[in-house]
Amino acid sequence: MKRVFGVKKDKEPPPSVQDATDRINKRGETVDEKIKKLDAELSRYKEQIKKTRPGPAQEAVKARAMRVLKQKRMYEGQRDMLYNQTFNLDQVAFAAEGIKDAQQTMSALKSANKELKGMMKTVKIEDVDNLQDEMMDLMDISNEIQESLGRSYNVPDDIDEEELLGELDALEVDMGTEMDADGVPSYLRPDKDHDVEAELNLPSAPIGHTTIPAGRSNVQAEDELGLPAVPHASIRN
Repeated sequence: MKRVFGVKKDKEPPPSVQDATDRINKRGETVDEKIKKLDAELSRYKEQIKKTRPGPAQEAVKARAMRVLKQKRMYEGQRDMLYNQTFNLDQVAFAAEGIKDAQQTMSALKSANKELKGMMKTVKIEDVDNLQDEMMDLMDISNEIQESLGRSYNVPDDIDEEELLGELDALEVDMGTEMDADGVPSYLRPDKDHDVEAELNLPSAPIGHTTIPAGRSNVQAEDELGLPAVPHASIRN
């Protein structure tokens, strides 16, 4: 049977956008090479026309140049058509890439949505509110404990702060009156009527002449304060 009807051939997969674009670009490169060759030929014919005198020879060169120019215009039209096809394929490829990106984005969003739903089942807004309320109560209790531990045992609670402020003002007034003109407190000023000698109870200095013991020939004179005079040295010749 296979020999009679033959074997069904597998269909080739359709060309992708990239394959079509590459093929068109190769065709465009071939057309560009042909246009370059025609340009070189036209330049040669222009030089010949300049050098040839008017007449049948010059007309023949012009006819060849016109034929080459027509071929060039035809190839330029084909090149423009190929460029348009390439542009269209690029637009299709761009749109296809955008659709692929959108599909991937949708898949990622669906996966994230599923994960979020599973996570939201374990976290409830009521539990969060209750936890916040408990934390606030604990913070209030902690502040009360700190205030209770920070109280002083010696200071009574019934002290009037206004009364303390009045006593402080009166103390400042008293200290101001005890200051002298130099700004020195009274307890730092020296006492003018204070007798230091009377407080120390020291004996008074002796006044008058002292008794000279008998038998002493070397008697020194005394000055007016009762102290022995200083002897003067004599110089002998």
